[in-house]
Amino acid sequence: MTTWIAACRFDDIEPEDLVRFDHAGKSYVVYRSPDDEVFCTDGHCTHEHVHLADGLVMDYEIECPKHSATFDYRTGEAMRAPACVNLRTYPTRITGEVVEIAVD
Repeated sequence: MTTWIAACRFDDIEPEDLVRFDHAGKSYVVYRSPDDEVFCTDGHCTHEHVHLADGLVMDYEIECPKHSATFDYRTGEAMRAPACVNLRTYPTRITGEVVEIAVD
């Protein structure tokens, strides 16, 4: 069964930026795209487990702050080495002004 968790307010995320969200021992990153859509991935890079909240968002990509690996945050696809394992992504929705993510 899908459980929707309130992660943040939509206005808390600047366009082309992110916010960190921690819940039940897991860490996530919620992104706001240039066209004001929201996306969510696991919070840590798949290469060396560095938190992506300190990374740089460029268009639809997040760059890891440690070794500059990049991921497409819409799909989780690893775009540049040294990362070669994709990020897990989570469904998102906006209810009122609240961004919610689906966890299972």
